[in-house]
Amino acid sequence: MQPSYNFLAYLIYLPVVIVLTWFVAHTLFKNSKVFMMDIFSGKADIALATNKLFETGFYLLNLGCALYIMQISSEIVETRTMLEKLSTKIGGFCVYLGVMLFFNLYLFFRGRRISKMRGRLAEAVAQLNP
Repeated sequence: MQPSYNFLAYLIYLPVVIVLTWFVAHTLFKNSKVFMMDIFSGKADIALATNKLFETGFYLLNLGCALYIMQISSEIVETRTMLEKLSTKIGGFCVYLGVMLFFNLYLFFRGRRISKMRGRLAEAVAQLNP
């Protein structure tokens, strides 16, 4: 009877996806504070609170996805097969994280654009009604 590498695969997979999620979230939300301050017109308390809520949701969504796709249904009996399964799982998760990163960037840029449009509209209304 050959040893199964499934448990070892899980022991490798979990730390990798947790660190990847942390790195992407840390980088994204450290830099998104600028967008949030712009969107909320410099109101730091609401901008930082909203940023923290987005970050929490990002962690929950991505770690939930990582756990959801973690299952390896077949028995792994060779290290080569384990590496191939891990590359598929981790690679797929990296693609998913990239999509989520760009989706969040889209939301930040969209929020910034709408905020600037509202600011211009308020200026125009103020000029028309002195």
